[in-house]
Amino acid sequence: MPAITVDNPLELPKVPSPAEGARARRVKQITTAPRGLEGEGFPVRRAFAGIDITDLDPFIHMDQMGEIDYGPGEPKGTPWHPHRGFETVTYMMEGTFLHQDSIGGGGVIENGATQWMTAGAGILHIERPPDSLIDSGGLFHGVQLWVNLPSKLKMATPRYQDIGASAISLVTNDNGDSVIRVIAGNLGEFAGPGVTHTPISIVHLTLFPGGSVALPWNPQYNALTYVLDGQGTVGTERAPISSGQMAVHVDGDYLVLSADAEQHSSTGAMEVYIMGGERIGEPVAAYGPFVMNTRAELQQAFDDYQAGRLGQIPANHI
Repeated sequence: MPAITVDNPLELPKVPSPAEGARARRVKQITTAPRGLEGEGFPVRRAFAGIDITDLDPFIHMDQMGEIDYGPGEPKGTPWHPHRGFETVTYMMEGTFLHQDSIGGGGVIENGATQWMTAGAGILHIERPPDSLIDSGGLFHGVQLWVNLPSKLKMATPRYQDIGASAISLVTNDNGDSVIRVIAGNLGEFAGPGVTHTPISIVHLTLFPGGSVALPWNPQYNALTYVLDGQGTVGTERAPISSGQMAVHVDGDYLVLSADAEQHSSTGAMEVYIMGGERIGEPVAAYGPFVMNTRAELQQAFDDYQAGRLGQIPANHI
């Protein structure tokens, strides 16, 4: 997993320890993500399956893409398709994805980079592996998260952010037994580079065998921790959790995670994707590539797409 890292985490800035009187968040629920296929047939795990939408708000959908070792000719992506009413956040740890959209955004997503696309009023885009990866095969592992937009921003102007791995804030805990990547929002005093419409925080945590962390977390945000690989526990109750499982944390000021002393993961560590945000608290009407507030708005999105009002595929398309 070549997401950005360091040889000696003790050289990194350290997240503050919980303040006196701070409360650890308790674990409300742990779910196991079912497997499925997306796009042209690449394997995913549906991370939010079985979780109530009120616990997910402001998030809508999340897929863990892979981890899979493709043979030659096997890598797949998605064809051109529309979105409206939310943002997609694609984080790549293994392999390479090419992105292109109808507003001129695009680039290569690989090695810990993040592509942040605000669909807003409407956009078309495509994500696919480069021809070289299709020819050779290889490892593929990433995450795509859908972040909802409040009604006042559903029709915002689309935008694209290419967040290179080197732009991500790297920190650790007091013992230096973790690498914490702040992708967006804040973790204590440390800020990530992602520019968000909806107030959120996104973190990728690597926790080395036997390590434990107490991460400060905005008490106004929800908190979701998804294990990408490895195994350990969550909460002071030390609830067991492993690859492909999501924990919902509630009521507190910081998150507690621990890695088992023995790890069965490709990196030899426990890899966790952590997200939380400010609740929007509005009705959600979602179908296919659109996330709106009402069925009438969904129908309008489909009508606009069919009429070509969500953008056009560029002449130099991939």
